[in-house]
Amino acid sequence: QVQLVESGGGLVQAGGSLRLSCAASGRTFMGWFRQAPGKEREFVAAIRWTAGSTYYADSVKGRFTISRDNAKNTVYLQMNSLKPEDTAIYYCAATGQSYCSDYGCYRSDEYDYWGQGTQVTVSS
Repeated sequence: QVQLVESGGGLVQAGGSLRLSCAASGRTFMGWFRQAPGKEREFVAAIRWTAGSTYYADSVKGRFTISRDNAKNTVYLQMNSLKPEDTAIYYCAATGQSYCSDYGCYRSDEYDYWGQGTQVTVSS
């Protein structure tokens, strides 16, 4: 069983930065998704826990960085150069699908465990 608890959301001006944290009780393939009002949940970034391989959506490449701290069992999403279109609820997710470690997992239905979400609001 994997338990996920996100933290770090908030209100920031465009161009600013935030760091999200996700405390994970189990180690597996981890991802961040986001969902804006009236839109579907979308993939943001993911990381293979053991090897540290990372995957990003095109919309956040070069601005967001996903990382993990093995000792703290925590995954981070560092978000820089934030834009108003980044405003959404951000969710941490985990999956035990073995193929994710080889190919990455980008769909929400590939993930088995979800956190409660944390709101990120970027003002213009």
